[in-house]
Amino acid sequence: MDSEWIQSIVEEVIQQLGRKELAQRPNHIPIAVSARHVHLSEQHLAALFGPSYALKKKSDLSQPNQFAAEETVILSGPKGAIERVRVLGPSRHLTQVEISQTDAFKLGLKPPIRQSGDIQGSSPITIIGPKGSVYLPEGLIIAQAHIHMAPEDAERFQVQDGQYVQVRAETERPVTFEKVLIRVSPSYRLEMHIDTDEANAGFIRSGQVGEIIVEGQRQPVQAAPVVLQEKPVLSTVFEGKLLSQHEVKQMNEEVIRVGKGTIVTPLAKDTARELGKKIQVIDK
Repeated sequence: MDSEWIQSIVEEVIQQLGRKELAQRPNHIPIAVSARHVHLSEQHLAALFGPSYALKKKSDLSQPNQFAAEETVILSGPKGAIERVRVLGPSRHLTQVEISQTDAFKLGLKPPIRQSGDIQGSSPITIIGPKGSVYLPEGLIIAQAHIHMAPEDAERFQVQDGQYVQVRAETERPVTFEKVLIRVSPSYRLEMHIDTDEANAGFIRSGQVGEIIVEGQRQPVQAAPVVLQEKPVLSTVFEGKLLSQHEVKQMNEEVIRVGKGTIVTPLAKDTARELGKKIQVIDK
């Protein structure tokens, strides 16, 4: 079975579970991880795949009328190339390539962080297809984290198109995304989009939910003061002339005090460091 097809099914199940969770958590939104991809104009679709070529749908995306195509291309930059980059459909009036910062390092390019569609002055990129290649003087971006939502969602969250919010994701590595752009349209389905670098930083998979935080709507929580109690340090005085790895392992104390004439073996020092112990030289 196609591994990408299996992955798409798994992610769909996770997304469905995440949406059920939203019913009990109305101030939360689903998060989707967007891998590198390409949007092609009709002109560039023909240049890469041949005249009058039509994209073949592989699977539907979460946003209405958007789909992942069967077709893939190669991205080429000054320092390297990335193969099998998915084309998304339907075709657009302008060609746009969205990648992560990690991808940019591999290609040797410095794309700006931009809202989708804002490609003026962005990075150049070469796209290679089975029938030809296209050089774009601009069109390569790192997509800014954003939230798609319908007008009724915007009213519920009390936000508007073009506004920036924060989103908090409580995972094994909790993270708060700053400056997340709100995009409102009747054709949108509620979902936050982040790239793979952002997802990896927060241990996030598609279907994870995040809490939307709008400035002025959330009161800061005052944390209770934490009183730290000083832990007593246990120490011992080693009376022998040679401190070896064996003696260090046998001692339970955190500080081992030795005389100036005591020989401490290299393995004893290494073992002490590994065990979080300290060897201290004293006058006896």
